[in-house]
Amino acid sequence: MTDSIIQYDAMVQMALLSVVKDVLQNASKDGLPGEHHFYLTFSTVHPDVSIPAYLKERYPEEMTIVVQNQFADLVVDDIHFELSLSFSGKLEHLYIPFVALEGFFDPSVDFGLHFNASEPNNDTMDDLPAIVEAASDIKPADDNDDPDDNDNNVVTLDTFRKK
Repeated sequence: MTDSIIQYDAMVQMALLSVVKDVLQNASKDGLPGEHHFYLTFSTVHPDVSIPAYLKERYPEEMTIVVQNQFADLVVDDIHFELSLSFSGKLEHLYIPFVALEGFFDPSVDFGLHFNASEPNNDTMDDLPAIVEAASDIKPADDNDDPDDNDNNVVTLDTFRKK
């Protein structure tokens, strides 16, 4: 049996970051539909985050921005997004890699996501193909394995269903 394990947490994080990427790409092309607007919380200590020095000083660990009315130049690719936002009447440019995100919230539809930006293995969106490939190399468990050993990893969906 292989010592590898399926890295579900990392795979889910990458999938959720892809949701944010898709939403931001749509907003960059078509603008924000209806009442949609986004609160994005990100780590300001991530080495690839680029924000003005006075904002870094004011927000030494994390910062939440609102993408609603006063933003411009939203550019999105597979690993980051950048935009210009108004701070005290001055337009400032921000560069934020997706892996620095800690949270996403759209209050117009009460939808939010939380990310583990501070985890050391959360370095780049490019890691997803390697994670998927590693997961495909995993062999089924031997018949001699005790099935009760894995009971703690099973989630019953009935717990979350409305009754």
